[in-house]
Amino acid sequence: MTILDRYILKRYLLTFIVMLVLFIPIGIMAHLAEQIGKIQDNEAPLNEVLAYLGHFSIYIGNFLFPIFLFLSVIFFTSKLASNTEIVAMLSSGISFNRFLRPYMIGASIIAVFMLLMGMFVVPTASAGFNEFKFKYLKKGKEEQKTTNIYNQLNETDFIYVSSFDPRRKVGSNFTFERFKEGNILDFKISAPSIRWIEKDSTYRLTSYRKRKVLGDTAIIETKRRLDTLFAFKIDDLTPVSYIAETKNLIELNEFIDDQRRKGASNINSYILVKYKRWALPISVFILTIIAVGVASIKRRGGMGLNLAFGIVVAFVFIFFDRIFSTLAEQAGLEPMTAVIVPNLFFGILAFYLLQKAKR
Repeated sequence: MTILDRYILKRYLLTFIVMLVLFIPIGIMAHLAEQIGKIQDNEAPLNEVLAYLGHFSIYIGNFLFPIFLFLSVIFFTSKLASNTEIVAMLSSGISFNRFLRPYMIGASIIAVFMLLMGMFVVPTASAGFNEFKFKYLKKGKEEQKTTNIYNQLNETDFIYVSSFDPRRKVGSNFTFERFKEGNILDFKISAPSIRWIEKDSTYRLTSYRKRKVLGDTAIIETKRRLDTLFAFKIDDLTPVSYIAETKNLIELNEFIDDQRRKGASNINSYILVKYKRWALPISVFILTIIAVGVASIKRRGGMGLNLAFGIVVAFVFIFFDRIFSTLAEQAGLEPMTAVIVPNLFFGILAFYLLQKAKR
């Protein structure tokens, strides 16, 4: 590694670290100021509040890592350009691609760091962040709305609930079906309401009705109320909406396979979380190239113009990411497509700006 590589790489990493040190505490203070009333009203213990702020720092920092990196590269590259250092480097005979090499080394270091964080550290922080949020900040509110839940428990058993309230643990229009060999219905249990009774670890069915099939005849059994057991847990039936974010890579793969086997209706949300963990480090390279392409040219507007452009690009990047994520979660768009399209669009923009900077 030459002096030039060490010089640029040092500026790359130090500026990024300074950006994190400056802005993450600001984000924490702004978030705390917004939520302090709810924290006091719900009497959250100090140790849990401090743990929550630590989890929040990792959770939000991981999400904004590429944006912080993008703005930091624009900042220090603009300073290089305004001091005519880039002109001196290129005038010495090195190519623009050679000048770009330490940036790619820095991006590789950050990408590996983000990948490891996203796979193994951020899930733990996400669990702590969301648990505190629903325990104190959204106390008494419904964690999620679930409708048309259909799960395959194993090769023979299937369950369906038209709607479910996770807070009250009550489901509507419950159906349990068991099939025999040859895909023949053995029996079917239905009830307008199913409730999880935690103290007894049982399920309570109201207006219980069981239809047992025996050849060409059927035996009907009905009860006004029945407390019974089933071979599934209430959390397995309706996992909280953020459950995929709290699992590391190995656990997430197993969870997705299990939910796919059960025929979970929101499987795209879980797959999207998995693909985003791989796509986020790739965005580091794309945003680094865009930042270099924009900031390496000395402009009359100086650093302010470059930073303004960077902020606009950052907002557009987040906008694209959220739009395609929503399409994957609610409109049936393939999660792989939702992850690839934003990076592909900004990858083309990066290539264009890089070629323009070379000229």
